Amino acid sequence: MSDITEAIPIRMINEFVYCPRLFYYEQVEGIFVSNADTAEGSSQHKRVDKGKSRLAKGEKPAAAMNGEEGEGGSMESVSETIHAHSVMLGSERLGVTAKMDLIEATALADGSIAEVIPVEYKKGAPREGDEGKELWDTDKIQLGLQILILRDNGYRCDKGVLFYRETRQRIELQMDAETEAWIENRIVAARACASGGSIPRPLDHSPKCPRCSLVSVCLPDETRSLQPAEDFAEVQKESGQLTLELECSELEPKMPDLWEGLPEVKFPSVPTDNIRRLIAPNPETRALYLNTAGHYLSKKDETFVVKENGKIVGEFLAKDIHHVAIYGPVQVSTSVIQSCCEREIPMAWYSMGGWFYGITHGHTLKNVFTRIKQFHYGASPELSLLIASRFIHGKIRNQRTFLMRNHINPPKSVLHALKWHAAVALSATSLQDLYGVEGSAAALYFEQFPGMLKQQSAADDIPLLPDLPEDKRMHVFHFKERNRRPPRDPINALLSFAYALLAKDCTIAAWVVGFDPYVGFLHQPRFGRPSLALDVMEEFRPLVADSVVIGLINNRMLQPSDFVFAGETVSVSPKSRKVVIQAYEKRMNDCITHPVFGYKVSYRRAIELQYRLLARVLTGEIAHYIPFLTR
Repeated sequence: MSDITEAIPIRMINEFVYCPRLFYYEQVEGIFVSNADTAEGSSQHKRVDKGKSRLAKGEKPAAAMNGEEGEGGSMESVSETIHAHSVMLGSERLGVTAKMDLIEATALADGSIAEVIPVEYKKGAPREGDEGKELWDTDKIQLGLQILILRDNGYRCDKGVLFYRETRQRIELQMDAETEAWIENRIVAARACASGGSIPRPLDHSPKCPRCSLVSVCLPDETRSLQPAEDFAEVQKESGQLTLELECSELEPKMPDLWEGLPEVKFPSVPTDNIRRLIAPNPETRALYLNTAGHYLSKKDETFVVKENGKIVGEFLAKDIHHVAIYGPVQVSTSVIQSCCEREIPMAWYSMGGWFYGITHGHTLKNVFTRIKQFHYGASPELSLLIASRFIHGKIRNQRTFLMRNHINPPKSVLHALKWHAAVALSATSLQDLYGVEGSAAALYFEQFPGMLKQQSAADDIPLLPDLPEDKRMHVFHFKERNRRPPRDPINALLSFAYALLAKDCTIAAWVVGFDPYVGFLHQPRFGRPSLALDVMEEFRPLVADSVVIGLINNRMLQPSDFVFAGETVSVSPKSRKVVIQAYEKRMNDCITHPVFGYKVSYRRAIELQYRLLARVLTGEIAHYIPFLTR
């Protein structure tokens, strides 16, 4: 090797033999997720490492390398057997390193080492082979590499021993030329995979997947169900654009010429009975919101402590926190920030008025090759358009569905128009055209927004605001149009606040998956704007943010006193944000049936899934991005 930093740990070679895709995620992209099995393994290795001891240096005699007795190595001069724990060695020839749990060494009377035997412990059972009990391939390569590394460091080593705890059996591995050639071949294949080429395909319904800690990242069944795309989609290329075969044929416009010239493509119809629910369960962690000016967040042992004027007002275990959201002048100790970075707990920062500033996070951006593809797509208007059109199509379809669910009497003409806009979005020839389609559809949607509010009639018992000028006296929860920067009525204030919360969660999900949230496809890069987060957020605006606002108003969870009126600007009062945040978090944790894969997920997990599907598109594993479309 030219540089010792290029060495691959034996554990990673073991992972490659177990599953090349798992190796790619851990070795190439630096992704590691803990589960019960990995936690147990870490605990066992901590106990082994406590017994760390030294092994006398090998002298590398040529005879020892061939498994023969060297000078002075007669077994008649043996004095004792010694044990060395947690021994770290490497081989420049093989380009690998290893931390060996236990080495049994036969020491000669003069203190030199005659022979060594590496010993590994596994909690499982050996494999049933044709000739009885034998080593699994992963155990074979791990033990075999230890033998070769010991040889390369001058020790005589002809065999290794693996002890299976479940059956309490010791199985030996005798090193021979065939085994050595197989091991070296696996190292070459692992290095080729680690070079950053295409990611290996997922295993096909393997029993290894359910207990894999990275199953929620790998998505084996989900990815395979979308590979190859030609098996599931009718792809027609007209005008270089891809569009969609729409549903709800009973609402076809009366003017069929509007639909002429629109090419069609079917999104994949995935057989959900072939998809196991392997994705990790929805996280039990919860967001911590700090919304009171003057609060101070500090750390004591494994607990985050919130204080006000020196008095403790709340304590939270760090392991229970998904992310921290901080509004306005809340002070945070350095130890909390360091702990959050170490634990990969994002910290989102807002102004007192709810303006999203940004996020503090640890070293989460490790999958370089995915981001290289992201930057490549983001720099190309043509490639960006292919993905951006899907974002807008999903948004319009979900707006239409949301109106059908919640509007008192949704006009068929508007539903027709939204359906047509969704199709046109997929046939847009430029990002500027796409912006126009999105804006036109948004105008249609928000024109009908009042129809989803139960408290909008003049006969309603909502109080007026007598302190407003005569020409502006109105019922507080009337909605005329969407406005922002600043919002000029309570409904728009709620929408802006809910969108800021959703932007925060979409930004966090982008970091988790390994994207750069500031490089988008629909929203072009701009200083300080999480463009990609705003892209993915489009599909979830009506499903999450708009739904929260409708629920708050229709269930009368807010009153006029919950808003601050300052000139033309209206905002949610700091005291009342807690109500909005609680409703928002409840919505994000609601379980829904995933429209493509058919299993239950929360909206927070659904957002993460969309990012992972997007990553599959950028790396070429699947052909097209599929927006999240509610039914």
